[in-house]
Amino acid sequence: MKSPGHTPIYVTQPYMPPLEDFIPYLEKIWDSRRLTNHGPMHEHLEEALAEYLGVEHIALFSNGTLALVTALQALRITGEVITTPYSFIATAHSLRWNGIEPVFVDIDPLTLNLDPTKIEAAITPKTTAILPVHCYGNPCNVEAVQKIADTYNLKVIYDAAHAFGVRDAGGSILRHGDLSVLSFHATKVFTTFEGGAIVCPDKKTKARIDNLKNFGIVDETTVVAPGINGKMAEVNAAFGLLQLKHIDKALARRREIGAKYGELLKDVPGIECVQQREGNGTNFSYYPILVGQDYPLSRDALFERLREKGIHGRRYFYPLITEFPMYRGMPGASRSNLPVATKVATDVICLPIYPNLTDDEVENIAALIRGIQ
Repeated sequence: MKSPGHTPIYVTQPYMPPLEDFIPYLEKIWDSRRLTNHGPMHEHLEEALAEYLGVEHIALFSNGTLALVTALQALRITGEVITTPYSFIATAHSLRWNGIEPVFVDIDPLTLNLDPTKIEAAITPKTTAILPVHCYGNPCNVEAVQKIADTYNLKVIYDAAHAFGVRDAGGSILRHGDLSVLSFHATKVFTTFEGGAIVCPDKKTKARIDNLKNFGIVDETTVVAPGINGKMAEVNAAFGLLQLKHIDKALARRREIGAKYGELLKDVPGIECVQQREGNGTNFSYYPILVGQDYPLSRDALFERLREKGIHGRRYFYPLITEFPMYRGMPGASRSNLPVATKVATDVICLPIYPNLTDDEVENIAALIRGIQ
């Protein structure tokens, strides 16, 4: 068990390939003197990711938040968008940056994703889209969401920041909706230091997105939209190419750790492992547990006990987006409208999970949780 003075264990840690393997990529960048603006590393990574993920087209971004902002612009979303309160704040911020009003509905108690049965009641004449999140890499009920979208002529943009490599019976989960948005932040399963991407269904959509992420520029004398600078740099793309060589091993290790947690914690009264629930096709990007009334400590007390031992879990997502001042007055933001999300936010702790976490560390973390009387 970790104790004061030892190296702390954080909730996540990026997988870092051998440094010497990165040097040849940097040498190519130095030789080319192309640092950004769709250089060869950028183009290569787009092609490689589309092939690996099994999608038609992908547009790289400097981060996932700019990708979300641009996805909404690309589909010309306005008015109101139905979304989840149980996510990272960037999900809602991307709407506000576009002058769109988030409308919050509750989450499903099993998947912790946007509850499709709550969506229709929140639709108004101003509603133009639905923005669900594949929370913790657990796939949304994409069929139910799409059925509602088709009925009411709404667009669907998936915040897939956690969902790299997640698949369902038909292929990549990223193929659903009108667009899916990925994050390649340092804490994610697949990282480019900072980065993100939009999965595009066709060449025309990708071309519009590529324009928007480069100031709306089409050519030297033509600007067609008030775009932004969202381009990914060559060094980031190069790191992504190296990461891609190791991604299958990294994902396999995450599955091993997730299975180990599940086995070690399955019989602990008051502890529920979200990722062990039936039907979760997760990539184990996170390992959330819910601390219930049958556990001897409250969620916050367990959180602090772990931290005292150098184990830095995360109460993720707490507080809810709707608890922050800029969202409290938004439609659907009241706690009475969000009973499931409110309860989960007060119960959740994400335990450490990353490829370099050792079996001994996993066992020690689980032993501490099990051993509390």
